[in-house]
Amino acid sequence: MSQTLGLVSFALLASNFVEAVVGSRLLTKLALCQTRLAYSRVWHQISASKPHQTLTTQPDVTPPSLGRLASRIAVLLMGKHKPIWDPSTDCGDYVVVTNCAALHTTGRKMWRKSYYRHTTRPGSLKELTMDALMEKHGGGEVLRKAVRGMLPKNRLRDKRLARLKAFEGDAHPYKDNLVRFGGVVVGSEGWQQAVEKIRESEKKRL
Repeated sequence: MSQTLGLVSFALLASNFVEAVVGSRLLTKLALCQTRLAYSRVWHQISASKPHQTLTTQPDVTPPSLGRLASRIAVLLMGKHKPIWDPSTDCGDYVVVTNCAALHTTGRKMWRKSYYRHTTRPGSLKELTMDALMEKHGGGEVLRKAVRGMLPKNRLRDKRLARLKAFEGDAHPYKDNLVRFGGVVVGSEGWQQAVEKIRESEKKRL
C-alpha cells in the first residue's frame, strides 16, 4: 500500500514538473516572439496633402509643411520612436509617402529656395529652384533631399533613405505591407492578430 501511494505521489510530482517546464518554455517562446515583434520593421504611410493630427498647428485645415513632414519621416527611418533605438544600429521602419506632387511649403520657399550641384570643374555650378526641381523630378525628390539633410551623416544614411518610398499620387505597390496609418492599424493583420497567430503556432510546436 505504501509503495502504491509512493508511486502515485511520484507520478503527480512528475506531471506537475512537466507542466511547469512546458509552461516556462511557452512563456519563454512568447517573450521571444514579442521581442521579435519589437525588432521587426513596420511600414508607415503618410499623405503629404492631407491634414495630420500632430504635424500641423491647424490639424483640420492645412497639411503638414515640408520641414515637419521630413523631420517626422527621419525619426521613423532612424527608429528613434522605438525603445530599442541605438545610434549605431539600423532599427528604423519603412515609410511610404503619397501625394508628393502636392507638397505644402510656407512663405515663398517654392520659388526662392535653391538646390546646388557641382562637378568640381570650373564653371559647372548648377542651380535649381524648388519649383523647377519638382517640375523636373517630382515632389518625391524634394522630399527625399529634405529627409536626407535631417538624417545623421554616417554610413547608415543611405540605407535609411532607401526605406523611404515616395509617390506623386495615391497609388503605390506596398498596400499589403502597411500596418499603421496615422497611428491606426489598417493592414490586413494588426498587432493583436499577429500576436495571437504566433501564440497559436508556438503552442502547436510545443
